[in-house]
Amino acid sequence: MSSNDIDQKVIGIIAEQALLDPSEITRDSTLEELGIDSLGLVECIFAIEEAFDISIPFNANEPTEGDFDISSVDKIILGVEQLIADQKG
Repeated sequence: MSSNDIDQKVIGIIAEQALLDPSEITRDSTLEELGIDSLGLVECIFAIEEAFDISIPFNANEPTEGDFDISSVDKIILGVEQLIADQKG
């Protein structure tokens, strides 16, 4: 899976959760800017895990803590790419 495929898939999942068109989302967008609340974030995480068959180290009670950076769409994409790379070992 190419880096561009990962970008598009993650952005598509986030767009679906934010009820936006994927074209309205940039890598610089934050989930807060997109109107995604904590429940929406959890839904995004589950959808991303399912789409890529990965396990994201994420604590819903402390979303800003831990190893997975959710501060922007870009950071989420980079995190997913790293988890996929780690899984392939």
